[in-house]
Amino acid sequence: MQDLKAELLRGLWYVALPGAGVRSGRLVHKTLLGEPVLIGRGDDGRVFALRDICPHRGIPLHYGRFDGETIACCYHGWRFDTSGACVEIPSLREGQQVDLAKIRCGSYPCVERQGVVWIYFRGPTRSHPSRRSRRACRRSATTPCPGPRSCSRSRARPTTPPSASWTRPCRLRAHLVVVQEAGDQASPKEKQFEPIDLGWRMVRHELPPQNLAYKLFGRKVGPRSPTSCRACASRRSTRAPHRGRPDRNHPITDETTEVHQIFWATPRWFAPLAPLLKPFMHTFLGQDRHVVVQQREGLVHKPKLMLINDADTQARWWMRVKDEWIAAERAGRAFVNPLEPKTLRWRS
Repeated sequence: MQDLKAELLRGLWYVALPGAGVRSGRLVHKTLLGEPVLIGRGDDGRVFALRDICPHRGIPLHYGRFDGETIACCYHGWRFDTSGACVEIPSLREGQQVDLAKIRCGSYPCVERQGVVWIYFRGPTRSHPSRRSRRACRRSATTPCPGPRSCSRSRARPTTPPSASWTRPCRLRAHLVVVQEAGDQASPKEKQFEPIDLGWRMVRHELPPQNLAYKLFGRKVGPRSPTSCRACASRRSTRAPHRGRPDRNHPITDETTEVHQIFWATPRWFAPLAPLLKPFMHTFLGQDRHVVVQQREGLVHKPKLMLINDADTQARWWMRVKDEWIAAERAGRAFVNPLEPKTLRWRS
C-alpha cells in the first residue's frame, strides 16, 4: 500500500467543479493539487482558470474585483485579463516604461464539457495538453479519451446539484471501497477487465436480473455496462446511452481529496427527479467516506497489508498505473499501460 501522503499526478486533466458552480461575472477560488486556483466565467460565457496569487505583493486575486473581462487586485489595483496577462498598473506615471506583456499571474488550460469544468495541471514533460484531449470527442461515449470529453451524449444535462460533492480527509487511491455483507448475503461476481489509455475498464456484459431499475430508461438502456478507471483518479460508469454516473475525485492536497458524483440524463422527465436523488447520494457517498476515515486510523501506523488476488486486484492496478505514470514523467518518456486483460472473481 502506498503512503497516506500521495505524490500528485500532473500532466492530466482534473475536474474542478460543476459548471453551475461558477456563474457569469463571478469568481470561485479553490486549492487543487496544492495550488491556489481562481476559476471564473467571463461576460462571453467562457470559463478560465488563473493562479490565485498577484505577482506584485502576493495577495490572492480572489479578494479583488472582476468586471467580466479583467480582475483588479484589491491591494494596488494591478489588473489581469482572463489569460493571466497584466493589462494595467495604476501606480505608473508618465514616462515610466514597464513591459506589461512580461507580467503574468499564471494560468491553467481550462474547458467546460457536459456541465463540468476541467483544469489541466502541467507536468515536467507535459506542459500542454495533447490535441487529442483538447478537441471534442466525436466517438461513442465508451471510447477511451483522456481528459474532458464532448461525446455523443452532448445533449445530456447534469441532473445532480453541485452540493453532492464533499471532501475526504485523506488521499483516495481509487473508488473501490466495498462494504462486505454477511457471508450468506454476499453474491458471487465474475467480470472481465481490459486496459485502456490511462487505466482499465470493465468489459461490456449482461446486466444481472436484479437491475430492474434500468428498464425505466427504455430498451436502449439495455443489458450492457462498461465501467472504467483512469489515472486521474476518476471512475466512470456508463450503463446506458441515456445516462451516466462518473465519480470524479481530484486531490486538493497530498492528503485531501474532493469527490464529485454527477448524473447525466437525456430524458426530460428525469430532471424533476434530481432533488429526490440528493439524499440518496449523500447517504451513498457518506458510507464510503465513513469507511475511508476509519481506514485512515489504521493506516497512519503503516501496517503491512495483505492484499489478495481478484478482490483486491483493482487496488493493485491503481498503484501500478500511478507508479508507471510517475516513472514516465521522471524519465521524459511516453506512458505505457502495464496492465493486461484479466477476469476477476470475487464476492461482495
